[in-house]
Amino acid sequence: MINVAIMGYGTIGSGVAEILETNKEIIAKNVGQEVALKYVLDLRDFPGSPVEDKVVHDFSIIEKDPEVQIVVETMGGLNPSYPFVKACLLAGKHVATSNKALVAAYGTELLQIAREKEVNFFFEASVGGGIPIIRPLYRCLMGEKILNITGILNGTTNFILTKMDKEGWAFDAALKEAQRLGYAERNPEADVEGHDTCRKIAILTAMATGKEVNYEDIYTEGITGISDVDFRYADKMGMSVKLFGSSSMGEDNLVKAYVAPIMIDRNHPLYMVSDVYNGIMVTGNMLGETMYYGSGAGKLPTASAVAADIIDAAKHVNRNVPMGWNSERQAIAPMEANEFRYFIRMAGQPEERLGSLMELDPEEAVTLEGMDEFAVVTRPMLEADFKELTAGLDGLIKFIRVEQ
Repeated sequence: MINVAIMGYGTIGSGVAEILETNKEIIAKNVGQEVALKYVLDLRDFPGSPVEDKVVHDFSIIEKDPEVQIVVETMGGLNPSYPFVKACLLAGKHVATSNKALVAAYGTELLQIAREKEVNFFFEASVGGGIPIIRPLYRCLMGEKILNITGILNGTTNFILTKMDKEGWAFDAALKEAQRLGYAERNPEADVEGHDTCRKIAILTAMATGKEVNYEDIYTEGITGISDVDFRYADKMGMSVKLFGSSSMGEDNLVKAYVAPIMIDRNHPLYMVSDVYNGIMVTGNMLGETMYYGSGAGKLPTASAVAADIIDAAKHVNRNVPMGWNSERQAIAPMEANEFRYFIRMAGQPEERLGSLMELDPEEAVTLEGMDEFAVVTRPMLEADFKELTAGLDGLIKFIRVEQ
């Protein structure tokens, strides 16, 4: 029998416990033996719950129990998750986590400890919730050179943008609705400012390159500057706005990675990814484009990904599965090295102002009734060139990058 401990009995942790009980026969068949929950570490007691008799408040009980072979971390944050996970690995226990902040900040160190101790540090649920994406990168696509990863990686921001797009909501109203439904935290900064997406694309980029990626090196822009007016223009142009996390792996060992709102047209594969769903496109040099779609958050979808990691660890209980990345630092190109088209809104009327935009080679101007402004989409150009050409441009209201 394989014994499991869960650290953190919140939404995801309770979901993992539920799956271990509900699907225990399926799990046992896959592993070859029973997988049982022995401990739940939490500050609370949960009287009357199915885990009432398993709750402990002292981490050392889990750390020092030789019968616990797999530990699940679903506490979130970095403290005490980081020291607890590190201690578990050092004690020779496998760890499965859903904590993207932990993986992004300390993944390199924790993966190295796991290798040295012949155990595993798995984190399928840290990106994309229930969508399988980490394991496909190190198993299904192991014969590919990954050229590009682009995804809608945050369900909260996608829900907000969908409300703005499909129902004409203003940003503040859509955010309040996301909070009411439990999709957004009381402090939504990590989501709406793009930090959550940044950590996830950093993890995926590290998986693709095999090198450490510091999320702080990735240009990150959230959705707080996107308005319902932008969506009115986008609709007239046959486009929408999505928050993308993207990375491109070039031949020169330099990675172009960013997080930013991007305008895409109706033919783009990610155009129909709406509400709290996530979609991730991965391009390999031989396979071409693949797409992964599903629930990017939620109790059972995320817990399902954790359960898959538990099974993987249980099937490799005596050895380390090669995956992840090493400690070599991956260089990230500045945002100015990326190439886009640009949607720009200008004050005034087209017949008066288009002359000042000729160097941008704009497409036909689009106007909205009753507004003294217009919008155009430029030719493709490097961000550095766009900024140089628009520096001090009179009447520029805003710009949004457009997928080529």
